[in-house]
Amino acid sequence: MKNFSTGAARSLLVRSLAAASLACLAVAPGLAAPTCSFRPNAPDQHLVVKGDTLWDISGTFLEHPWCWPQVWGMNRDEIRNPHWIYPGQVIYFDRVHGRLSLTRPGTADANAGLPPLTRLSPQVRTDNMGADGAIPAIPAGVIEPYLTQPLLVEDDALAGMPRIAASQEGRVYLAEGDRIYVRGELHGATSFQVFRPGKELRDPDTNKVIAHEAAFVGAARLVAEARPGVDVHTMTVTRSVQEMAVGDRLLPAMPAPARNYVPHPPAQPVTARVMAVPTGVNHATQSQVVAVNRGAVDGLDVGAVLQLYHRGQTVQDPGGSKGFLGIGADKMRLPEERYGDLFIFRVFGRVSYGLVMQVTAPVQVGDVVKSPE
Repeated sequence: MKNFSTGAARSLLVRSLAAASLACLAVAPGLAAPTCSFRPNAPDQHLVVKGDTLWDISGTFLEHPWCWPQVWGMNRDEIRNPHWIYPGQVIYFDRVHGRLSLTRPGTADANAGLPPLTRLSPQVRTDNMGADGAIPAIPAGVIEPYLTQPLLVEDDALAGMPRIAASQEGRVYLAEGDRIYVRGELHGATSFQVFRPGKELRDPDTNKVIAHEAAFVGAARLVAEARPGVDVHTMTVTRSVQEMAVGDRLLPAMPAPARNYVPHPPAQPVTARVMAVPTGVNHATQSQVVAVNRGAVDGLDVGAVLQLYHRGQTVQDPGGSKGFLGIGADKMRLPEERYGDLFIFRVFGRVSYGLVMQVTAPVQVGDVVKSPE
């Protein structure tokens, strides 16, 4: 295919792509595209400084910060070859084309910084995160422990996980270098994380146990698999972050997680509930993590954005009819009130972890989360 470089063809292509850049990213057929609009008081430019995130920067320009992939003209195929954003660069609001750019609007090359000649696709790195100084998509440090440790285990998987059945010399508590004996299927794995099942996590809608909190206690390595006539595998404790004991469970060490945090609406409508706050309290604030009762089977994936709502309360209607001594007084249901966003960063089968973003009130266990409107 030839490369057309005439001014008319180039201008037409730029205008077409700029207009398309505000189309919703990865919205399933039949779903309405959430509105992605600039703030009325959006500044003309922003100087990128250390500590910025793409979410924060976009919040200075956009009504919904998670829309940043759209105003950078980004699509799912292009995230494999991103351009990075660094401290010291200036991001400009190109009001004519309705997009963000690293090139000042009105420069000699009016099309500079616009697709397809310079396609900007900012995102967090997938390896050695932050080592090159590029700003991340979200506050990545907050969620690192949730990416590399088994802090949640689904109920249907717990029963089949290997467990420490005995220790060398009958030791009660185990430390690095100790020999342990593990019973259960290893499925070919040789390196394991060791955890202790904790609090049951119940689905707020059904009250059924769907997961357990998992306290990470250390790691172990296979020394010898069980031979005929022997019921246990032999392992060595390679890391201990707290006292390990007989009864603790094992799961294969997880590979380094992908960190392509590209915000997008779920591929299908999702309504969920906040199920737990891993810190053990009943509420969370901005930049804290919560667990919700929906996962991959419900259409969630890494990067999905949901909106947070306080459930509508049922109260008495002061102007309605009243029964004897107030008994039987009219009641009314108040609407759900939206107060923030939740960014899904780790997904299990029926449960997910989300990072609380830009809330105007604390997140409470039982709150509603929905696909963006």
